[in-house]
Amino acid sequence: MTFQEQILQGIPIDLPIKKPYPKDVNRAPKRKDILSIEEKKLAVRNALRYFPKIWHQELTKEFAEELKEYGRIYMHRFKPDYKIYARPISEYPAKSIQAGAIMVMIQNNLDPAVAQHPEELITYGGNGAVFQNWAQYLLTMQYLAIMTDDQTLHMYSGHPMGLFPSSKNAPRVVITNGMMIPNYSRPDDWEKFNALGVSQYGQMTAGSFMYIGPQGIVHGTTITVMNAFRKILPKEDNPNGKIFLTAGLGGMSGAQPKAGNIAGCITVAAEINPKAATKRFEQGWVDVLIDDMEELITRVKQAQSNNGIVSIAYIGNVVDVWERFDDEDIFIHVGSDQTSLHIPWTGGYYPVGISYEESNRLIREEPEVFKEKVQESLRRHAEAINKHVAKGTYFFDYGNAFLLEASRAGADIMAENNIDFRYPSYVQDILGPMCFDYGFGPFRWVCTSGKSGDLDKTDDIAAIVLQEIMENSPEEIQLQMQDNITWIKDAKKNKMVVGSQARILYADAEGRIKIAQAFNDAIAKGEIGPVVLGRDHHDVSGTDSPFRETSNIYDGSKYTSDMAIHNVIGDSFRGATWVSIHNGGGVGWGEVINGGFGLLLDGTEESENRLKSMLFYDVNNGIARRSWARNEEAIFAIKREMYRTPELMVTLPNLVEDILLDNLFKQ
Repeated sequence: MTFQEQILQGIPIDLPIKKPYPKDVNRAPKRKDILSIEEKKLAVRNALRYFPKIWHQELTKEFAEELKEYGRIYMHRFKPDYKIYARPISEYPAKSIQAGAIMVMIQNNLDPAVAQHPEELITYGGNGAVFQNWAQYLLTMQYLAIMTDDQTLHMYSGHPMGLFPSSKNAPRVVITNGMMIPNYSRPDDWEKFNALGVSQYGQMTAGSFMYIGPQGIVHGTTITVMNAFRKILPKEDNPNGKIFLTAGLGGMSGAQPKAGNIAGCITVAAEINPKAATKRFEQGWVDVLIDDMEELITRVKQAQSNNGIVSIAYIGNVVDVWERFDDEDIFIHVGSDQTSLHIPWTGGYYPVGISYEESNRLIREEPEVFKEKVQESLRRHAEAINKHVAKGTYFFDYGNAFLLEASRAGADIMAENNIDFRYPSYVQDILGPMCFDYGFGPFRWVCTSGKSGDLDKTDDIAAIVLQEIMENSPEEIQLQMQDNITWIKDAKKNKMVVGSQARILYADAEGRIKIAQAFNDAIAKGEIGPVVLGRDHHDVSGTDSPFRETSNIYDGSKYTSDMAIHNVIGDSFRGATWVSIHNGGGVGWGEVINGGFGLLLDGTEESENRLKSMLFYDVNNGIARRSWARNEEAIFAIKREMYRTPELMVTLPNLVEDILLDNLFKQ
């Protein structure tokens, strides 16, 4: 059968032969054995409903074995034999070009060059899944192939509930992931309901089909690292020869070495999983691969003495690096951590002093012991960081729940008031006031033709548009504009493409709209093929996350999630091609609600109307919320937008003088 025929078939007519699991692939860790006997039966019953009754006898034992061996039923037998990657949109058997674009994005998310654990349909973050199992993938691709522009596919945590009549103006796909009743949104609830096959952790851009490889975070990481050094260095100095120490090279964290190179520093990124570190090295995202501490010390000191710019992947535990650098009196200018601490007990963070293999055994066989070791390691990790900070290191939480989990482990990371953390979130110190409050966030696009030439043309278009905007930009955003122009001009040189021909660029609503309009014009003229627009959920208004995206909201509303919900609803009727809303992502299940979108540009007037309406709201909804929280930069930004757009009317806060409140309530 051809690729197109296999897509159109969906669930195979004949039962495929059982496949052996491939060797030497980066496998997801075994999940917790949390189901009762009756619940395990229910999990198998749930899995079997995808298949005809005549197959049940053979599949029953197989699915039970998968559940026992991996903690999940992935239905590996049904993984298709064709290669999975982002093909040119013309190669997909789609009646709707919008549906074809979504198929491109799904396959990119599952491309082994892009995905962290592709066999388990996990794109990044250790558990960020596109689907729960291969049957869901097959059915979804089939639905997308046959759907028309008068239908909408509704996705329940990876499960394609079905095609429903809608309209041409409705989204083609509506996605929810992990949307639990609040009292059932603890980490063990995810383990249970995911094992049952009724819910999943879509992370942010994994389960919303908008992941573009580590490039997806590299711009934000570059901005963060660059401005971290700006905060601590004299204006005339630069990061050359100065150290940025961090951990994680798996999914999103894989962007860190590349970002460090662009920022111009020495990056040391520790990664306990040799396969993850080697993958980033082979992809050219890290310069040097080292598995010996003595060699690491020598190489770092050499780079320091030469004022060098180099990224080093150390295969080992980052706690050892923090401690050894302290012993060697190696000064760390900037430090952070980007391990997957949103899932600390299932492989997101590996404890110091225990091998990678032994840790994986403990996860499977002695989970309580593993939890104890992780918490011991977090206390030791924090202690080492505190020693360096006492010497002058600038440390920030990178939104991976490091400080949250360290506090739960009893580490010494609380401020004097014993309420706040000792160290800021990177959003509090950098991205919030410098980017999000002004409306700048991770806008992204994908050239569905698959042609690198199309990507080059879009880079050129974006650079020209930004340069024109900058000429009339206020002083308050000149730095952001210049950083973004420099970024896009150097984008190709920095070799960031992994998988689809995609690009990311921090831009505000004006920049996004004008760039998108220029793309749409180029498509209409036949200069480039159709383009998918999107963004990271980690944006101005896509995500409500009190320990990350909304950590610089100080009016008490950072624990609410109205903004993310409104964003998805608002985008859906303003022209988005698909929308998604997720529980979990980045900092963990139950800790965040985040939403995203995708929008196809096909060169039509209809596309232009959609992009102007949707992109305007998608950004300004977040600025409005941030301005109501009394964020000074956001008040400036939303006032400026109301002046330019008379139809926009936003409730503004009246500021209160502190002196009126200081003695209002006596202890």
